[in-house]
Amino acid sequence: MHWPNGRPTLQWPFAWLDVAWVAFSVANLVAIVVFSGWETIPFHFIWISLTLLYGFRVWSIRPTIWVLAVVMVTTGAGISWDVFHSAQSADELNEVPLMAAMFGMMVWHARRRLAAHKESASISKENARLLATQRRFLQDASHQLRTPITIALGHAELLASQLVGTGRHAERDIEVVVGELVRLRRLGERLLMIAAADDPEFLRPEPIALDHFTMEVLRKWMPTAKRRWQLGRLDPVTLDADRERLGLAVDALLENAVRHTRDGDAIQLSVESADDGSTVRMIISDTGAGIPAAELDHVFERFRSASELGDGRRTGLGLALVRAVARAHGGEVLVHSTPGQGSEFELVLPVTAPEADPTEARPAAPDADGTVPASAPSPPRQPDPGEAVLEDQWRGRTR
Repeated sequence: MHWPNGRPTLQWPFAWLDVAWVAFSVANLVAIVVFSGWETIPFHFIWISLTLLYGFRVWSIRPTIWVLAVVMVTTGAGISWDVFHSAQSADELNEVPLMAAMFGMMVWHARRRLAAHKESASISKENARLLATQRRFLQDASHQLRTPITIALGHAELLASQLVGTGRHAERDIEVVVGELVRLRRLGERLLMIAAADDPEFLRPEPIALDHFTMEVLRKWMPTAKRRWQLGRLDPVTLDADRERLGLAVDALLENAVRHTRDGDAIQLSVESADDGSTVRMIISDTGAGIPAAELDHVFERFRSASELGDGRRTGLGLALVRAVARAHGGEVLVHSTPGQGSEFELVLPVTAPEADPTEARPAAPDADGTVPASAPSPPRQPDPGEAVLEDQWRGRTR
């Protein structure tokens, strides 16, 4: 029986449970009167069955009070009949309020639990709504910012090309403007990618040879900063992954390493396969400033402000983007750091069997002069001496 607004209505499947309980209780009431010598058993059957029924139903307050009152009156009347015919002691009547009090305590706990469950469900629903709202806001904001930023950047680059070599202050100013617009565009792209990370179509996996992929990334980054670029262990692992998303995640880790190191500090890239071949780790380590222990649990959080992270190191959306990409691939990103000695970020990815021939996914190895064939993603160019050393090391490993 269902009691919306205090009005009883039958509802399957509990309707038959209510009917069965009423019939069972009536039978036990008759037993109390007829078999007055052992009325204790049917009396307790009624109260125990009521408790079990309430555990299924958890009525609102009004019907609960009505049912409790009816059971108290009927069971009390049955015992009074036995007392009147001298079949039971009058002390037996004390069990009626005692059982009612125990039932009342059970009702109180059940209703508290129900209220807590409803509150938890309401909070979860509100959190889901807020997350969906945040995701839509990030997507809308990123899309709206893209067009004006692109237009402004185009005009700024045109002005910069016209001022090259003039030596005027305006040349330096326009370079600052271009740099900041590029930074703002990158921020918008990261916002959009983080917002879209939960989309089932976020990834477009393809076979990627991580040792070749690592060399492509290294070629791109070596000329950008005066660091001691190093190659660690490079296991020849091929996995299915989204090349563009993975590249942006590794770029964010390298950008983070460059930002928190100085000229002459070392940045090392490694690819290490697990012993069982189920996972692979892309490791980016540096000998920079390191991260305080109190900040390690928060570096991947979105929108973490500088005031929340002490001196503000490792803030921004770059590391949040790395975690979003890693988790979209079914992996994770980890960080280990010692202040003053450097940091190590591990991009842990599951290794899945590639759908295509892995040899087709691997770009061609560098030629003897250190250049990359035109079929490779990175354009041919003459490496600097430091890069040539790394190329020789890598070429020797892949032979």
